Amino acid sequence: MTSNALAVPRRPTGVVAIGIVGFAAALALASQVAVPIPGTPVPITLQPLVVVLAGMWLGPVAGAASMVLYLAVGATGGPVFSPFGAPGIARFLGPTGGYLFAYPVSAFVAGALAQRSTTLLGRWMAALVGTTVLLLGGLAQLVVITGSLSQALPLAIHPFLPLDAVKALVAALLVPMVPRSTHRAPV
Repeated sequence: MTSNALAVPRRPTGVVAIGIVGFAAALALASQVAVPIPGTPVPITLQPLVVVLAGMWLGPVAGAASMVLYLAVGATGGPVFSPFGAPGIARFLGPTGGYLFAYPVSAFVAGALAQRSTTLLGRWMAALVGTTVLLLGGLAQLVVITGSLSQALPLAIHPFLPLDAVKALVAALLVPMVPRSTHRAPV
């Protein structure tokens, strides 16, 4: 019989459900803190912090589920997206649509990588990789809209790199370390 090197504690279903709804609500609140940047249609928000934090805190599957819930509420017209841009499902077709589509993947990736980490550096790297997934999703959408990678890079990536690295560090600091006592050696 084999087991994972990391034993992930099971949480009761109700606790997981509350976490999923809670992180979707936290993302809706973080979306309202939006600062427009001259020269790009994408504002600075706290969303990347909450997206990777959801995956790292809830785990990959529940973290991704919380992002899907957020997107579903937004697609139906719920006031959860940042105050800049089209309402409802039309938001997915605009300049921030690629970031939105990347939310579940980003949360999943950050959560999966964070589960394997026992250090602050490892959690920060997990958050950075999750944030990179977000940025690449945004870049892909803006390449489609602008028709050019060289035009999309300064709109989708460049203005956000330094602050997103700090947000990833904050996420890593907010996630509790997995104590070594919960690790099990493979049998």
